[in-house]
Amino acid sequence: MKTLFVVVLALLCGQTFAAEKTNVLILHTDEQNFRTLGCYRALLPKEASFAWGDGIAVETPHIDSIAKRGALCDRFYAASPVCTPSRASFVSGRYPQNTGAPVNDKPMNDDVVTFAEALRRHGYATGYAGKWHLDGDAKPGWTPSRQFGFQDNRYMFNRGHWKEVLETSSGPSVNERGLGDKKTYTTDFLADKAASFIQAHKDKPFCYMVSFPDPHGPNRVRSPYDTMFDSFKFQLPLSAKGQGRMENMSWYFGMVKCLDDNIGKILDALRAAGLMEKTVVVFTSDHGDMCGEHGLLNKGVPFEASARIPFLISYPGKIKPGSVVHEALNTTDFKPTLLGLLGLPRDERDEGRDAATIFLTGKTPPDWKNITVSRHANGRWLMAVSSRYKLVVATDAEPSLFDLDQDPFELRNIFSAPGSRPIVRNLARALLEYARRCKEPHADHPSIRADLAWAVSDDEKYVSPQRDAPRKGKKRRNEK
Repeated sequence: MKTLFVVVLALLCGQTFAAEKTNVLILHTDEQNFRTLGCYRALLPKEASFAWGDGIAVETPHIDSIAKRGALCDRFYAASPVCTPSRASFVSGRYPQNTGAPVNDKPMNDDVVTFAEALRRHGYATGYAGKWHLDGDAKPGWTPSRQFGFQDNRYMFNRGHWKEVLETSSGPSVNERGLGDKKTYTTDFLADKAASFIQAHKDKPFCYMVSFPDPHGPNRVRSPYDTMFDSFKFQLPLSAKGQGRMENMSWYFGMVKCLDDNIGKILDALRAAGLMEKTVVVFTSDHGDMCGEHGLLNKGVPFEASARIPFLISYPGKIKPGSVVHEALNTTDFKPTLLGLLGLPRDERDEGRDAATIFLTGKTPPDWKNITVSRHANGRWLMAVSSRYKLVVATDAEPSLFDLDQDPFELRNIFSAPGSRPIVRNLARALLEYARRCKEPHADHPSIRADLAWAVSDDEKYVSPQRDAPRKGKKRRNEK
């Protein structure tokens, strides 16, 4: 009888513990320029808000609602602004060079403990749908055998940007040439799977991530989104100075609008299940898209449109609605911050920072340094950025310093301007500290090493080291 009582008590305690857990829903896009979201445009000066012409914008009320119910990070960066390394840093809490996946199409190391695995160990049901890009070069690579804590990964595919997914008797399949409809277009298909997971797991704590391959190119979208913005007269951004080109921005906007509508559908599923007040909701992307800024397309460069990404998070009763977090953060900080918000122990192998205190109280911890970093996947540059200033050191170009408050399009390099020396020194010290702590091989390149050595020294006269031959930025979309 005593044994039975202990068992029943244990079960009851377990149910209470489960009931107190907060669900986690992560809505993740691919290659999204942060200026396409209304909640970000509201914080920008007019010329930076309407980058493609006066009043030219796509409305995103459902995504914006996450910011209204929680916090918006206005200085959130990809640890490396291309798909695989950014995603690796986001799920692992490690910098890309320490995940096994520092460049596209490299498989993440087996020893990585993702945030999903951490939550699974604490009793969460976990799942993932959409683009993964951390299992090597498999394409599409449905349902990878290495789950990394995402127990239900039936609708996870490794890579690709097909527009139509079909449900077959043997599992999901892509239609390589199709555009789909409101059931089979990839964004719609994945949103439906997220809604189904929520319904199926509404009675127990869950962590689910849905990773949409849009608005990454090719810029194509299903009806009616394909004609929704045809009347807009898109212009090259101010930073292009009349040079370069854009992909079909009306279709890019169409993809963003389709995403917003489907995210609304997922949020409605949360409400219908009675879980909106019991769920942490995150919206973010793996990197940005230049969309014609500086005359460039794609990503992989340290400019804001490429490296800076949207990050919104709501946590009812914990994060003050309408908060704006100004501290500089990056994708590596996500895992430790999520664990901190949920009151779970930190993984000591994580290299990112736990910013939970900032989100919960609006205050920074006493030892907080308001600088984060980003890196080029193949070693061409390193970047340190604060809430205001950005320093870039490169193998094939002179160093750059930008005042992001006064120069949001990064048109004026103030590296050599009077008064910039203390700012350069502070950011360079942060880069060197990061390089030492996280074993950054890019810092060993001769020109980067020489630039950083000068930057932290007391020498006033800058002497440029010998550099690699400059390479032009990508003009075409990377279709990986």
